[in-house]
Amino acid sequence: MKGLFITFEGTEGGGKTTQIALLSDRLKASGRTVRVLREPGGTPIGEEIRHTLKHSANNEAMTPETELLLMNASRAQLVREIIRPALERGEVVLCDRFYDSTIAYQGFGRGLEMTQVRSIIDFAVGNTRPDLTLLLHVPLSVSEARRHSRDAGAAPVRDRIESAGREFFERVERGFQALARAEPRRVVEIEAAASREEVGAAIWKAVQPLLSS
Repeated sequence: MKGLFITFEGTEGGGKTTQIALLSDRLKASGRTVRVLREPGGTPIGEEIRHTLKHSANNEAMTPETELLLMNASRAQLVREIIRPALERGEVVLCDRFYDSTIAYQGFGRGLEMTQVRSIIDFAVGNTRPDLTLLLHVPLSVSEARRHSRDAGAAPVRDRIESAGREFFERVERGFQALARAEPRRVVEIEAAASREEVGAAIWKAVQPLLSS
């Protein structure tokens, strides 16, 4: 059985975690073996990099260039240690973020030169590319409200990237929209402000054709 690589993208608060879990359950019920991953992270090395990027008390001075290189160091390890072997075994790999997030966050958001960003991504992933990317879109106001609601819980964990200002996330959103326009066959935009069930149904509609190919 052919392996399948599906990535989930979008700004913060789009419900990726919930929808990945729902899709994973549905795929398992249909008889597929599913591997769920996240970026940055997904391997022991990647999880250490994730902490450095997002939660370390010593990351305040991190430059955009360092952020870009660390993201892709984690990604290179994930591709070679987990994703490629899983696909070769015929598994369905669901990944919470992949290189589109780097284009949106480090390219558009941080303002790094896009040719360099894409060159570093190419080095990290080689020919390992998603079969389908589900872009979960919510208006920025909804994204902010969901993030604030989540942070209102007990002892929220500091996240250097999520703490960026509104202008940064506006640029990130423009980046995701540009990606959707540039690759409409791969990137399927899902309106994620709808109910959990409606979003899940739209995702399943996008995934089903790939299961029979």
